[in-house]
Amino acid sequence: MEHANGNVEMRSARDPHKVENWMPDESDSRKAKWWYSSFHNVTAMVGAGVLGLPFAIAQLGWVPGVITIVVSWLLTFYTLWLLAEMHEMAPGLRFDRYYDLGVHVLGPKKGLWLVMPQQLTVQVASAIVYCVTGGKSLKKFFQILSVRGMSDIRQTYYILIFVVLQIMLSQTPNFHNLKAVSSLAAVMSICYSMVAFIMSVIEGLKGHPRSYDVRSHTTAGRTFDAFNALGTIAFAFAGHSVALEIQATLPSTVEKPSKIPMWRGVVVAYSIVIFCYATVAISGFWAFGNAVEDDVLITLEHPFWLIAIANFMVFLHVVGSFQVFSMPVFDTIETTLVEKLNCNRSVMLRAVSRTIFVCLVGFIGMCIPFFGGLLGFFGGLAFTSTSYIIPCVLWLEATKPRRWSFHWVVSWLSIIVGLIIALLAPIGGVRTIVVSAKTYQLFS
Repeated sequence: MEHANGNVEMRSARDPHKVENWMPDESDSRKAKWWYSSFHNVTAMVGAGVLGLPFAIAQLGWVPGVITIVVSWLLTFYTLWLLAEMHEMAPGLRFDRYYDLGVHVLGPKKGLWLVMPQQLTVQVASAIVYCVTGGKSLKKFFQILSVRGMSDIRQTYYILIFVVLQIMLSQTPNFHNLKAVSSLAAVMSICYSMVAFIMSVIEGLKGHPRSYDVRSHTTAGRTFDAFNALGTIAFAFAGHSVALEIQATLPSTVEKPSKIPMWRGVVVAYSIVIFCYATVAISGFWAFGNAVEDDVLITLEHPFWLIAIANFMVFLHVVGSFQVFSMPVFDTIETTLVEKLNCNRSVMLRAVSRTIFVCLVGFIGMCIPFFGGLLGFFGGLAFTSTSYIIPCVLWLEATKPRRWSFHWVVSWLSIIVGLIIALLAPIGGVRTIVVSAKTYQLFS
């Protein structure tokens, strides 16, 4: 599309006649500034996973835990750059969805079925975990404040409150209209991370007895805990599954492609990510040792009013994170209904399809509210694919870099690390869920 100033705007790789403007990422929503991409990326990254990092170090030990976090940050920073570069790798086209890029590089069948199931698994899994986190944090908020009539309510009902709120927010048309919610969520994530960091340091300075040995005392326990920790850390770097959808909100011309503002936003976001992750992970384990809970805010108790506020910040953050991760799912569902099943384009279709999805993931969250196990299981099952493996596979296939060149070596390193996590982490996650389920009553 050529504008009056002579700039040529990149167009979506998808057929614009099949998906009308009410779909989430069309041209009317390509008005975002570069800092919006920072908000979206921080919201997608610094989420529930950061609160589980001290627990991951407790499962791996000081040195392996810190090294794993740093290496994961470096590799996923690199793979996010790859995605930003490939968003407009074909002249005049934009790959607004992860699986659109996969189809372009690998073909309609292989590309679609390699990317879409993995991406949807990440987004659905994130929605489930955020339902659990939202309900858990809201319950903890009222428990700490000892609010009469609220602190004794079952966690299931708090998850239900979260689900009802998400049903209302899910009617937001597209990513660009989420900017206020996403901005609030990003600020909240930074704030509660700093509360966890500062309060952990204060608790650590009190000199309470603590052990820095790994949590388990048996060989089998240490092995499975290490597997689960790998998944927990992988979960913390899950924003890649929505990266192309975020970039799709930015304007782009031949003279100024969207990768320029996107990369600026990513650099800011990833600087915030490593600061929050390193401070929370190291201070949490230093303060409590292997007694730290799988959610470090649960371990902190004083001052009670500040910890209560931090838990409410977590609640507000996951309200936004749920929407950021669910928007591509909404898009996929609605696109399928319109293009494949010939459903009428209407507000009713959006309302019904999105409500059913939110209710479904909320119900699953009520059935299996095991935060630590869910992080490990889902982190290894699919998050490593979208963050570590698929970007590198697409880059190697599309650009065919020279063997032993920088991009060839780093891409294969990321693929190998991702495969190791993908194979081992779900095993630890399943074990953690099974152990937790022994003392759990359904809808308790």
